[in-house]
Amino acid sequence: MSDREIVLSMKNIKKSFHSNQVLKDVSFSLHKGEILALLGENGAGKSTLMKILSGIYPAGAYEGTIEIGGIPKIFTSVKESQAEGIALIPQEISVELDLSIAENVFVGQLPKFKSGIVDWNTMYKKAGEILSVLGMELDVRLPVRFISASLQQIICIARALVSNPRILVLDEPTSALTNSETEKLFAAIQRLKKEGISCIYISHKLDEVFDLTDRMIVLRDGYFISAYEKDGYNADKIIEDIIGRKLEKVQNTVEKEIGEVILEVKGLTVQHPANPLVNIVDHVDITLRKGEILGLAGLVGAGRTESLRAVYGDMPIKEGEVYLYGKLLKVRHPADALKNKIAFLTEDRKKDGYVSTMDIRQNMSLCVLKELLHGIVLSGTREQKLAKGYTKKLSIKAESIYSNIMQLSGGNQQKVLIGKCLAAKPEILLLDEPTKGVDVGAKNEIYKTIMGLAKEGISIIMISSELMEVCMLCDRVVVLAEGKNAGELNKEEISEANILNRIFAHMKKRNMEEVI
Repeated sequence: MSDREIVLSMKNIKKSFHSNQVLKDVSFSLHKGEILALLGENGAGKSTLMKILSGIYPAGAYEGTIEIGGIPKIFTSVKESQAEGIALIPQEISVELDLSIAENVFVGQLPKFKSGIVDWNTMYKKAGEILSVLGMELDVRLPVRFISASLQQIICIARALVSNPRILVLDEPTSALTNSETEKLFAAIQRLKKEGISCIYISHKLDEVFDLTDRMIVLRDGYFISAYEKDGYNADKIIEDIIGRKLEKVQNTVEKEIGEVILEVKGLTVQHPANPLVNIVDHVDITLRKGEILGLAGLVGAGRTESLRAVYGDMPIKEGEVYLYGKLLKVRHPADALKNKIAFLTEDRKKDGYVSTMDIRQNMSLCVLKELLHGIVLSGTREQKLAKGYTKKLSIKAESIYSNIMQLSGGNQQKVLIGKCLAAKPEILLLDEPTKGVDVGAKNEIYKTIMGLAKEGISIIMISSELMEVCMLCDRVVVLAEGKNAGELNKEEISEANILNRIFAHMKKRNMEEVI
């Protein structure tokens, strides 16, 4: 790799936030047409490094130098970084659902005539050409609302290509994608590589990194730790570099007693939020036993999240009934679920999990404010005791319970939200993608927490797009496909192959019925 053209060098980068130094003399280079993985735990400094590169943190806010093609550059804004051919594609898919594909590709940079009127024909033509480079032939006039998450992600890449970048930075681009959608995205990235575009790829999914990238570098606690060429990738050694110790392998061998059925969902039907003519959940049945970890498996769009949200009172139930300990349960709002000892961990912690302006203590107490009252005043002593208890129980790493939640790594933010759920003393815990966007070390800690809660007698329904997690943690799995029950697997039957077989058998059967 050393004989190839170097398009980017970041040298001796240091960055501090007040007394906290998050980057400590980090240096690395990127070659032309290379896909470079940037690995590290949440809080290792990856995002900070990329914000410096993209101009979000301008010159003067850090120490060190950036060279593009061997020439030192100073970026005082995002616009100046983009002018040098650097495009950052953030983790969250950012599209305007009711605008067309072409409008989303050119948002903020619409081609116009001298009169200032939008040149629609040029926009449609160029949008089609850019998507063609990515291997996509789409009707660019189609509203983005009607395309899959993977295509929305590719539109974000296409938007970046409008400015003819030399370097693409992709931050967790597959976090919302299925395996098949991920394959399409990888194919698009490989096409860009052939065009000579260099990519910096950030991901916590090592299997993706091994498949896609040419080289990787590891950061830990703000330090450059190691670099590996593709032929030198070794999962155990890389994980050890990332977390600073050997990874203890987690297995669900905890002895526990699975008791009576405590929750029954019968004929659950939920209307699609964007299309009243379609049911996104269609007469689904689910049973949950005391102390059981039940997996809800299926592809993205199978109705997994909507099923849990309906049980929690966060989506209206069109048809069907929910029974708790054999009694009909009427849940019209999350407050009703919490009163009945049902707590929910959301898939998207940034959107509807925590309050970004609050500290750890305040976020943990959000669901139990009434219980913390002393008369009509919130008891600071009770709130402090609660937060300290769960911070210790969940091994949350923070300076104090008064630290703003935005100062924590993704894994520790997730633990705070688990603490918020546990503060309600639930008997049933609904977990939607509990390790999403979390590094390998924090994942292991969350696995242990989930198994420990089940041992304490808490009943858990868990969704994960990583089938390995479902197979490792769950005592039973209900498989959903296209909003319907597609099968059920007991402990001995649970495997990735069996889950996928149930999904594809259901889809094949449905296709045959449509033909008939």
